[in-house]
Amino acid sequence: MADEPLVLGIETSCDETGVGIVRGRTLLADAIASSVDEHARFGGVVPEVASRAHLEAMVPTIERALKEAGVSARDLDGIAVTAGPGLAGALLVGVSAAKAYAYALGKPLYGVNHLASHICVDQLEHGALPEPTMALLVSGGHSSLLLSSDITSDVRPMGATIDDAAGEAFDKIARVLNLGFPGGPVIDRYAKEGDPGAIAFPRGLTGPRDPAYDFSFSGLKTAVARWIEAKRAAGEDVPVRDVAASFQEAVVDVLTRKAVRACRDEGVDHLMIGGGVAANSRLRVLAQERCEAAGIRLRVPRPKLCTDNGAMVAALGAEMVARGRAASDWDLSADSSLPVTDTHVPGQAHSHSHSHGHDHVHEVSKGNLYS
Repeated sequence: MADEPLVLGIETSCDETGVGIVRGRTLLADAIASSVDEHARFGGVVPEVASRAHLEAMVPTIERALKEAGVSARDLDGIAVTAGPGLAGALLVGVSAAKAYAYALGKPLYGVNHLASHICVDQLEHGALPEPTMALLVSGGHSSLLLSSDITSDVRPMGATIDDAAGEAFDKIARVLNLGFPGGPVIDRYAKEGDPGAIAFPRGLTGPRDPAYDFSFSGLKTAVARWIEAKRAAGEDVPVRDVAASFQEAVVDVLTRKAVRACRDEGVDHLMIGGGVAANSRLRVLAQERCEAAGIRLRVPRPKLCTDNGAMVAALGAEMVARGRAASDWDLSADSSLPVTDTHVPGQAHSHSHSHGHDHVHEVSKGNLYS
């Protein structure tokens, strides 16, 4: 076990400062500092608030993770960090911290993709990912169907959200129902006591001519909001539990239907579900039912590993080290719209684009600052 790579991962793409430490495919530490309460009064994530919170939480969270894992920073074989996609300012805090630690410790730096990390985290719970694996990633900012034949180098987008992501829709409907922020957990809770068949809300992009694997939730969101407004305008009580259950059912029905269809079409017998919305209890139940009926093995990490965390970044970093993938250069930058096909950002010698930006880090003597 000691010869497996020991990697620290830093995740700051949104409002969680996550630091994870992984040895091979074993999770040693998963420390998180969340700024969600600071955003709640605004009803959504404020990028500047998130960046400032990351800055304040970074060093204590890294120290907490090292302590939890019982390892020293000098023992690490590499430092991985989310390079994108995400909020630019928030990503920059993580990338800057990762560079500082990697440089000071003389360790290789790996800038990795947030979405690929969400897939890779399942290895910490269920062992090596089958190749190929179909992944349904559902979170606040994205809903994607991805086919991965090698998590470190080959992730192909099958479908994505063309407007509002599923998590975004949960937040907005929770706001219309005055249930607070974030919307996912609270709608899940109310839906348990409601009737999912009470109201027939639309299923976006499910017609015969629609793109088979793309998602659209803006029409659903508008339909639910209008239904609620009409009730209120008529002076009637809004059946919050039934609305929550019917809305949630419309979302998870479409997500699971398209994911199972993609598996069948591609001849893939494994489906992995990740991202924050994968913590939704109804999504898990319906996905399990539909996968069993189709002869597909379903893999869903435990809820804490589905939401943004440092463990997922460390998991992908460890896989990069284990497979001998190229480390990133010191001029690694955050890319808020990093495409999922770029599972990581390798050094210039290995990448297609050549930047001639001047890098002041190289002016410092390359000796290990700690030696």
